[in-house]
Amino acid sequence: KPMIITTASPEDAQAILDLQRLAYRSEAELYGDDKLPPLTETVDQIRAEIGHRLVLKRVDDGLIVGSVRAHQEGDTCHIGRLIVHPDRQGRGLGTALLSEVEVRFPEARRFELFTGTLSVRNIRLYERLGYVPFKEEVVSPKVTLVYLEKRVER
Repeated sequence: KPMIITTASPEDAQAILDLQRLAYRSEAELYGDDKLPPLTETVDQIRAEIGHRLVLKRVDDGLIVGSVRAHQEGDTCHIGRLIVHPDRQGRGLGTALLSEVEVRFPEARRFELFTGTLSVRNIRLYERLGYVPFKEEVVSPKVTLVYLEKRVER
């Protein structure tokens, strides 16, 4: 069946937060840090983001199984919080969510996202989709972020 991705509503904030906490559990273990921003975010913060940024969701059998957020500044679309339910990973859902973001920002000349340097699966996915690392940032003794970009000709 086709993968239908729609815009999240404020009522989805709690379900997205629950999924985010589940999805980032493996990252917390990988980095030995249970205070990663996605794990300390509140439902009100997510609700606020839904109000002023694009937040997409993928629903299966009434459950949100994937989500991503994006907003544009200048000609760059910033992508964040790409999450997929652990049971659904490796089935193209992350790819579909990122592709949908690219479709929804037709004016963007550049897409940017980041992940931790130890998150090899994430980096592999992004590189497969045309994203190229362009900088690293040490955010704590345990976490270094790698920023990736994808430039598009329109």
